[in-house]
Amino acid sequence: MPATELVWKSDNVNYPFRRTCRQVAALILAREDRALNVGERLAVRIHFLVCKACPNFAQEVRTMRQSMQAWRNYSDGE
Repeated sequence: MPATELVWKSDNVNYPFRRTCRQVAALILAREDRALNVGERLAVRIHFLVCKACPNFAQEVRTMRQSMQAWRNYSDGE
C-alpha cells in the first residue's frame, strides 16, 4: 500500500481523547467551575503528555486562582 494511503487512512481514525490546545484550554477553564468527567480528565492528561504550552497555561490558571483566593482573604488589619 502506498504511503499516501496509509497517511490518509490514519487521518480517518477516530481518536476519542485527541483534543486541540483550544479545546484543552476550554477544559482547563471549565475545571475551575465544575468537575470534569473521566473522559475529559483523561483527554487533558493525554494532551499534557504531548504539549508543553497547555500545562504552562494550567499552572498560570492555578496561580491566578490561588492569588485571587489570597486577595479575597486579605485583611488590612482593621
